[in-house]
Amino acid sequence: MCRTEEFEELRPLLFSLAYRMLGSIGEAEDAVQETWLRYAASPTEPRSVKAFLSTTVTRIAIDVLRSARVRREAYVGPWFPEPLLDDPYDDPERSAELADSVSMAALLLLERLSPLERAVFILREVFDFGFPEVASAVGRSESACRQLVVRARRHMAEGRPRFPADREERTELAARFFDAFREGDVTALTDLLAADAALVGDGGGKAPQLARAVTGADHVARVLASLVDLHARVDITTEPCELNGQPGAVSRDRDGRVLHTWTLDVLDGRVQTIRTILNPDKLTHLGPVADAWAITRQARRARGAQG
Repeated sequence: MCRTEEFEELRPLLFSLAYRMLGSIGEAEDAVQETWLRYAASPTEPRSVKAFLSTTVTRIAIDVLRSARVRREAYVGPWFPEPLLDDPYDDPERSAELADSVSMAALLLLERLSPLERAVFILREVFDFGFPEVASAVGRSESACRQLVVRARRHMAEGRPRFPADREERTELAARFFDAFREGDVTALTDLLAADAALVGDGGGKAPQLARAVTGADHVARVLASLVDLHARVDITTEPCELNGQPGAVSRDRDGRVLHTWTLDVLDGRVQTIRTILNPDKLTHLGPVADAWAITRQARRARGAQG
């Protein structure tokens, strides 16, 4: 098998690893491309192509993550990972770990870890690399990597729900939620939301967004119902789909351009957190992006004309 074929066979794994490290599709793709360039330029044939490529993409991602943290400190408003439609890597024996680790909630928990902790945790806990491989990838001893994993597990466990909803329950609840949303049914929405539910948006200063998170079932339900009216005035449609391995949706304008995405965290039979991503820079991989500012102005003009 030639180098190109070997690389393409491992590309899904490399992307999935880089995305979990960086939370950015563009940066993950760049890390994978840089990995290929280094592999293609290597004068020697590695003993294990998988180990070589995984080590390379991990080290690139660690460097990118260290610089990204500085940028995120200056980010306007809440920062969320870019929404992922499909994870290209599949391992039936680790499907649960893979699905859980790519959720918005899990990726935000990973943000609490240092770059090294994050890399070691992802390699060991998500992709089941052995400690010798993990140690080689991050340039630390096996003993140090074991300690890093213990610390990372503790940080991750502190933020995880004790009894997450199963896939069937989440899907069913999400269908009811988006039905209620399309109807603008405040009562139904309130019933589906946890008492301390939160609605949080990531616009990055580049799209209209909430001044702060909306919390409480009644408040969140009323804000959502108000969005239904705005959407109706300018023909916005919301299409349920799976994003980051969890229930979500994509909202589009009348020309099919992406306006924003939704993801739902479900716990104890209720929607706990609704995250929306409006930052156009984080939506380009989903297709042409709508001008959210222009749509907001159109909706206001339509409301004024009818008022």
